Amino acid sequence: MTVLAHEKQIVEYEQTLQQLKEQNKNHPLLTPDELNKMEKNLELMKKTVYSQLKPWDRVSICRHPQRPHAIDYIQNLAEEFVELFGDRSFQDDHAIIAGLAKIGGQKFVVIGQEKGNDTESRIYRNFGMPHPEGYRKAMRCMRLAAKFQLPVITLLDTPGAYPGLTAEERGQGWAIANNLWEMARLPTPILVILIGEGCSGGALGIGVGDVIAMLQHSYYSVISPEGCSSILWKDASKNATAAAALKMHAEDLLELGIVDQVIPEPLGGAHHDPKETYENVRSFILEQWEALKTIPTELLLENRYQKFRKMGKFETQTSPT
Repeated sequence: MTVLAHEKQIVEYEQTLQQLKEQNKNHPLLTPDELNKMEKNLELMKKTVYSQLKPWDRVSICRHPQRPHAIDYIQNLAEEFVELFGDRSFQDDHAIIAGLAKIGGQKFVVIGQEKGNDTESRIYRNFGMPHPEGYRKAMRCMRLAAKFQLPVITLLDTPGAYPGLTAEERGQGWAIANNLWEMARLPTPILVILIGEGCSGGALGIGVGDVIAMLQHSYYSVISPEGCSSILWKDASKNATAAAALKMHAEDLLELGIVDQVIPEPLGGAHHDPKETYENVRSFILEQWEALKTIPTELLLENRYQKFRKMGKFETQTSPT
């Protein structure tokens, strides 16, 4: 497993402890009490390190190569899944995975942004950066959900929509804007879950919903820390400063009213115990569905409108006469 900068001392201690245990099998040098004490020290070290994470440390957790992606959640949450392809206009976008799923016995339409987990799959998935046809595919599936009165789940994990010329030629901005408009009035419940990176309009293009949740170490921002530092300071060494200034992590956005709930991750991040993470996400989905399914459609849409209408703060000042 890839070792992050803040985890080095933990990994070194774990390796030392493991070596001592192996040596102790043939040549007992430490008593069981001494080994137990070392294990307790290891647990204490983990709690201390992970309780003092800086914003940039959490960005590195969010981007960890072994962190579960959309396809992992779908495979581990859904008892059944039938993938749907294409936007019926241009082609299929592999950065968006969408289809019909059954979770806990309830049918959903699930749409996720998929990055891939090795070089070949990352290229195939375009590193999780959707083209316009990806957003059109997502909306096609959402309309299908509304037609058959199925709730929608979207899984956000993208560094942003693909910024290339071909995407612009095919209407990238229009595709995202149209999704915002259509999702705002889609007559079926929508659950939005940030499982990794949520950057700019690329994430927002499938991010309008009745309930928005974030995994503990995911982030949601108008721009990546690298993009922010390059614009404001033209200095890559300022990435950590930008990460802190953007207020893009779950507790910040919960306080600002951007998200509704934080889904806890295992100590150190989702990649340390994916099973626990899947169970936490499953519990959130089924719990929210129970709350949303009894709300009349008109009230659901009004609540959704008010939710986004209230976002943002501003002040007015009257000029002295």
